[in-house]
Amino acid sequence: MESGARIFVAGHGGLAGSAISRALGAAGYRNVIVRTRAELDLCDGPAVRRFFDAEKPEYVFLAAARVGGILANSTYPADFLRDNLAIELNVIDAAYRAGAKKLQFLGSSCIYPKFAPQPIAEESLLTGALEPSNEWYAVAKIAGIKMAQAYRRQYGFHAISLMPTNLYGPGDNFDLAGSHVVPALIRKFHEAKSSGAGEVVIWGTGSPRREFLHADDLADAALFLMKNYNDPGIINVGTGEDVTIRELAGLIGEIAGYRGRLVFDQSKPDGTPRKLLDVRRLNALGWKARIPLREGIRRTYEWYLERGSPGAAR
Repeated sequence: MESGARIFVAGHGGLAGSAISRALGAAGYRNVIVRTRAELDLCDGPAVRRFFDAEKPEYVFLAAARVGGILANSTYPADFLRDNLAIELNVIDAAYRAGAKKLQFLGSSCIYPKFAPQPIAEESLLTGALEPSNEWYAVAKIAGIKMAQAYRRQYGFHAISLMPTNLYGPGDNFDLAGSHVVPALIRKFHEAKSSGAGEVVIWGTGSPRREFLHADDLADAALFLMKNYNDPGIINVGTGEDVTIRELAGLIGEIAGYRGRLVFDQSKPDGTPRKLLDVRRLNALGWKARIPLREGIRRTYEWYLERGSPGAAR
């Protein structure tokens, strides 16, 4: 991937896409192509084809997706399934037809079975039932993986698929109705500290274990794999370490300076009991995550404070 190559980052305004765009700029890539949703709706097939025909990107980072936490997934299952299927279909097909040299598809660790053996190896895909609370999103992401593999098999298209673990970092969504656990807890603890609230309510039992990867680490891995990986099989991207939700809440509360009680609402779903990725395949290629969880959350909290208002945090 030469420094002058034409590179399209689909979803550059989101958490993963913005980090990839920053990483490309820092690495000296001069021709990074981006479009806002208002400029290019990736769910609009004809518009996507016109864009690819006109711009002819050589490399594509497909980081665009409709994403959200348990509440959003449970509330809008049709939207999550329809929009993600449309984005994948339109971008992968148009990239191939426009002659792109290589495409990288970002999946998600939620593609794996709810009770997959831990840590989860890439071979666990399609070996068991999914977690019901986000199966719509997971099914769409699995379809994207299979589409990338199908275009490779039938057309020889160089498409690779990365499976990142739970992401967090600058550019995250702090809207409590649609956010993931890290930004949701950052906002909850900050608002509780600001208002003097005596307790913070957290969904579930606090016992599920989760792995968290800073978005800048994901971006570094994405560039590394675009240059150094070209196999049809999926590849996990994570830290190889996990914490309980209770431990995560305690860490975020400490960083935010909150002194009140933590209350776990056990009437709310926990989701998958544990979700830790096996990253030996990625590590063997020569890449490892570098940002520790405490440091990453501290940076994310500082970024959140700099934005001044929870509503303007993204």
